Amino acid sequence: MDLFTVLVICLSCLILLFLWNRSYAREKLPPGPTPLPVVGNMLQLDMKNFNESLRKLAEVYGPVFTVYLGMQPTVVLHGYEAVKEALIDRGEEFAGRGSFPVIDYLSRGLGIVFSNGERWKHTRRFSLMVLRNMGMGKKTIEDRIREEALCLVEALRKTNASPCDPSLLLGCAPCNVICSVIFQSRFEYSDEKLLTLLNYFHENFRIISTSWIQLYNAFPYLLHHLPGNHKEFFKNFTEQKKFILEQVKEHQETLDPNNPRDFIDYFMIKMEKEKHSEQTVFTMDNLITTIWDMFSAGTETTTSTLKYGLLLLLKHPEVTAKVQEEIDRVVGRERSPCMQDRGRMPYTDAVIHEIQRYIDLVPNNLPHVVNQDIKFREYFIPKGTAIFTCLTSVLHDDKEFPNPGQFDPGHFLDESGNFKKSDYFMPFSAGKRVCVGEGLARMELFLLLTHILQHFTLKPLVDPKDIDTSPLVSGFGSVPPSYELCFVPV
Repeated sequence: MDLFTVLVICLSCLILLFLWNRSYAREKLPPGPTPLPVVGNMLQLDMKNFNESLRKLAEVYGPVFTVYLGMQPTVVLHGYEAVKEALIDRGEEFAGRGSFPVIDYLSRGLGIVFSNGERWKHTRRFSLMVLRNMGMGKKTIEDRIREEALCLVEALRKTNASPCDPSLLLGCAPCNVICSVIFQSRFEYSDEKLLTLLNYFHENFRIISTSWIQLYNAFPYLLHHLPGNHKEFFKNFTEQKKFILEQVKEHQETLDPNNPRDFIDYFMIKMEKEKHSEQTVFTMDNLITTIWDMFSAGTETTTSTLKYGLLLLLKHPEVTAKVQEEIDRVVGRERSPCMQDRGRMPYTDAVIHEIQRYIDLVPNNLPHVVNQDIKFREYFIPKGTAIFTCLTSVLHDDKEFPNPGQFDPGHFLDESGNFKKSDYFMPFSAGKRVCVGEGLARMELFLLLTHILQHFTLKPLVDPKDIDTSPLVSGFGSVPPSYELCFVPV
């Protein structure tokens, strides 16, 4: 039997299996567009504007529907009510982490973000405990961020008001804050090792948001050995892992079990205590992946939000002027902003919330799976079914946020100009899988942006009305476009 015949038989079997599974599953799953054999609904979805495709499907099938990304069914939850019901009201059932093949290949079920079951629970609980011990949410970490904010101000001052791309400079500050927690160290902003590390983060965020990675995730076994930018993603991860391993090795040589200095020390002490336990999750491999998770999430998301935020402030100089007026009135020029100021700065707080809402940094959240067979509304969803919670549909809900496509801080202000909270504000997700570093990120965004605007006028190189705020790429994430500006000292 020649190779062609074997391939035809195998493909026919796959198609028949798919058709049988589809007819069985579709009797129970929520409705959705009819999938094609093998490719599912991939040809019916615009991979370059995936969110718009989901919005149109929600108009046809309602807030709970099924799409096939390849041969696997994915239940999409669209709109605040459906997302809240899943992530918050029934959080335990929806707490599983779904498959994300391009990262699963690297993480192998370890770490915080892409692990499941007992490993996830133990690693997350331990990490939160250590972060609190390290000052997360306390004055100590605030002081550290304020110190780093002043370093950022000094670095921006050295640009001498000349045009510059702010990407790397903005990345240095949150990266150094994470370094202080994990490694108890920081880098100078000119350090080549830091700049190389930041380039890996930026590049991987761009790569993971491309259409190619969406295809890879749908057909990983088919595309893994073919050329594509997933290869570059893996290469960048390997280099990041080398850096982490160097830091861990240094800690092993200087570890004092009675005096833990940072996250790595706490983890290694726990490893030693549980070294005879066969069920322990505290292994060297899990330490490396957990650090990578914290490093990636803690650096790139905050950096991209800051970069996107400055672009929006360039586009809307009237908003920038109001923020700076509030900074002058509440903080002045004689001291640096602190977290206590936020309660007296409702407009600035609203602007930061609106930046996060508008940019919609991770449009469809990380994938979830249901941990057991469940009935959701009138539908049956089998254990292990992938779930997409469409955060775009929450952050851009036109009933909660009139004209959601417009950048408007008024979305978070009441009629008296006081800050107005919204349950629809979910840029960090919600429920059991809410971002571990949410508190840190909120603190960084407020302190870094207010420090920048206290010291500089943001000068665009083009007329503000000509500034395009459309993302460079929108897939897994909304990648901010490249631009330059001048930081003019006030």
